[in-house]
Amino acid sequence: MARAMYDYTKAVLKKVSFDSNLFCKELQKAMMRLLPHEIEELRIWVNSLIKQNPELNQCLIYLKE
Repeated sequence: MARAMYDYTKAVLKKVSFDSNLFCKELQKAMMRLLPHEIEELRIWVNSLIKQNPELNQCLIYLKE
């Protein structure tokens, strides 16, 4: 259950990746609720997702915090 929030966050982000505004909002929420090591993993995952969906590139600013 330790990774439940991380896995849930990834699932939500996948589902909203069609809309960059929703994706940015969910990414902001994720940055507040995940642990530091999970945030690092999420950064890697989001970067690979952005390669597939370049329109999500604007959301990278939320990963810099």
